Amino acid sequence: MNDNEQKTGLNGRQFALWMTALVLGGILGTLDIGWLNDFFNFTASAYTRLFQFVAVPTIALAVTTTLAELGARKNTGRIFLHTILYTLLTTAAAALAGLLLFKMIGPGNLPAEVIQQGNTSVPKSLGTISYYSHVLSVIPNNILVPFSSGNVLSILLVAVATGLALAMKKESGNIQILLKGILGMQEVLFTLIKGLVWTLPLGIAAFAAQLSAQVSAGFILGSLGKYVAVVLGGNLIQFFIVLPLFLLIRGISPLRVFRCMLPALLMALFTKNSAATLPVTVASAENNLKVKKEVARFVLPICCTINMNGCAAFILVTSLFVMQNGGWTLGWTTVMLWFFISIISAIGNAGVPMGCYFLTLSLMSGIQAPIGILGIILPIYTIIDMIETAENVWSDSCVCAMVDQTLSAEETPPVKT
Repeated sequence: MNDNEQKTGLNGRQFALWMTALVLGGILGTLDIGWLNDFFNFTASAYTRLFQFVAVPTIALAVTTTLAELGARKNTGRIFLHTILYTLLTTAAAALAGLLLFKMIGPGNLPAEVIQQGNTSVPKSLGTISYYSHVLSVIPNNILVPFSSGNVLSILLVAVATGLALAMKKESGNIQILLKGILGMQEVLFTLIKGLVWTLPLGIAAFAAQLSAQVSAGFILGSLGKYVAVVLGGNLIQFFIVLPLFLLIRGISPLRVFRCMLPALLMALFTKNSAATLPVTVASAENNLKVKKEVARFVLPICCTINMNGCAAFILVTSLFVMQNGGWTLGWTTVMLWFFISIISAIGNAGVPMGCYFLTLSLMSGIQAPIGILGIILPIYTIIDMIETAENVWSDSCVCAMVDQTLSAEETPPVKT
């Protein structure tokens, strides 16, 4: 590894810069200066749009080129299987943490008039969307639609199919020319990402200012007490206890992974968009955590699409809470059924802002549950979404580190005695 690559990691000076931007932005956001708030809102929106712009080609090119290079090797199958295994384990653990807290804390029912008032806040155009329609929308009927709509699951399907097709015809001269062009596009893309990451302290300051201004203005204050404690408590347990335990079991330092992936975690926290955070996640994994490129560029795009720990916990806890208020008897059969539904739904969810909220709304609407509760939740969902997204990216980072460590261990020849 050359010196330039070694100097790209998040050192102490960079860490101090990130934290300074975070604190400074938070302080400035509370001053309630009109022109300053407008500047920060513009800057935050600009950074979100820029990272969304590079997120779509990052998913497509990273998966396509990795499969094209590794598609015919046994290593690819192992990477994919380990990714799916760790994704399922971490997602199930997140849902289980939420379920146990729900049973322990036992949030009660809300007054009927409060639920009725919440109906006015529910997005009416989304209340009728079925999960069937959501799944069907993943299957593309036009090569341009997945990219123009930002449908990450559709993009992933197209990228996987294209990558495997390139791998199967890799000996063709035309395919070699095409592959070189795609690899060149990827080099340009990662150069753009590197530039965005270099300027990211400005974006962090803007995101922090925007959030603190919203809090001080009272836009996202409020609580549903025990329900909120269950949702946030489950996310924090998964973030600080469960996922570090997964790493420790594999012999990986959680503190090192956390420090190396901190840029991506902060980006996820403020943007509430794991897909838009993907370029930073990949760059942090390669440059800071020193994960092999073929692992980072294959595992992380898949994880940002299907590895939704925070979403699984939110879907399960919110569904049980809504059903309980609707008069459902939550026996263990019903609870376990929704435990598996939440895992499957989370895997099929898109890594975009409020994706879990809209998906849960669709599920509850489909069984005629009192969706007015989702209208009551809406004002505080900003905070929930922030923590969930950071947890999702933290889980992606942990899965990537575990897959890289597992493959390295498998490839290391045994020591002769």
